[in-house]
Amino acid sequence: MIPAAKPVIGDEERAAVDRVMRTGMIAQGPEVKAFEEEFASVLAAGRTAVAVNSGTSALHMGLVAAGIGEGDEVIVPSFTFAATGNSVALTGATPVFADIEPEHFCLDPESVRAAVTERTRGIMPVHLYGHPANMDALQAIADEHDLQIFEDAAQAHAATYRGRQVGTFGAFAAFSLYPTKNMTSAEGGMVTTGDEKLARRVRLLRNQGMEKQYENEVVGYNTRMTDVHAAIGRVQLGKVLGWTERRRANAAFLDANLRGVVVPPVAEGAEHVYHQYTVRVPVEGDGGAERDRIVAALRAEHKVGCGVYYPIPNHRLESLAVFSPGLELPETERAAQQVISLPVHPSLEQGDLDRIAAAVEAVTGAGA
Repeated sequence: MIPAAKPVIGDEERAAVDRVMRTGMIAQGPEVKAFEEEFASVLAAGRTAVAVNSGTSALHMGLVAAGIGEGDEVIVPSFTFAATGNSVALTGATPVFADIEPEHFCLDPESVRAAVTERTRGIMPVHLYGHPANMDALQAIADEHDLQIFEDAAQAHAATYRGRQVGTFGAFAAFSLYPTKNMTSAEGGMVTTGDEKLARRVRLLRNQGMEKQYENEVVGYNTRMTDVHAAIGRVQLGKVLGWTERRRANAAFLDANLRGVVVPPVAEGAEHVYHQYTVRVPVEGDGGAERDRIVAALRAEHKVGCGVYYPIPNHRLESLAVFSPGLELPETERAAQQVISLPVHPSLEQGDLDRIAAAVEAVTGAGA
């Protein structure tokens, strides 16, 4: 089986863990501080970075630090992982779901504009699959209505929009360091921000409300990153840009060689990092039946791992549907029935890529 995703953990990561374990300093300490500084330098254009224990915590801590809470609304896409909407709901605020634009699977600015109310406090674009959202248009809406931008960059390490790294546009951005992301710390997340007051609030919130021991300033959480996880992340940070180039090369091959599906276009001014290489099955109105048949055949007949991200939009999940009764998001529904994410990770060999292309052609009948 060619795996859909494959974390790359090698001797350097193991040695880094051993080094930290030998020091006896395992909880948040100097490794976390060093990782924050290095992450900011490499992936956030020198903004302040604050490490936490997951990408969801990064979103949650960022929103709380930005003052989002009960009575507020934050506009989010429905076509994303549930952590996006969850993080808003966890603050006591209301996630308001907007539609996506059809080509790049990111928030549709016109749908966002239509969703703004007097309670709206922010817009949370997701740079889905590693493709940047349309930040020019979303920022214009935010400026027009005096709203904050909160970036969900969980899947978009090193992506850029008009030459600017994602994670540097909003009041804050949140990155995930889960094992299948483009780089990992085994588990973890990072908040990046250009607002030092917001950064300090995140530091307080992640550590029971204190920067100095026993001097609790606010009611906080325990969402710290350990030095063990930070040590893994520091090693991975030194490799992620090289891995990104491999992902882009793999994507370019698939772009040129896939038949029977719609390959993912890249917007002008955007640099995609291909956390996922997501194609569409060009069949309308069958409830996803043809897509599901293709996924099953790729896995069973050709041993090509693939995923469907995401088959149930957030606004129809049992956990989040309460926020959106009767909502209709046609492009979101269409994508949920058509998308397939194919392997694109940097461990693929040329033979794997050839096999993926041949398998897709075979199961779609494109060569007939």
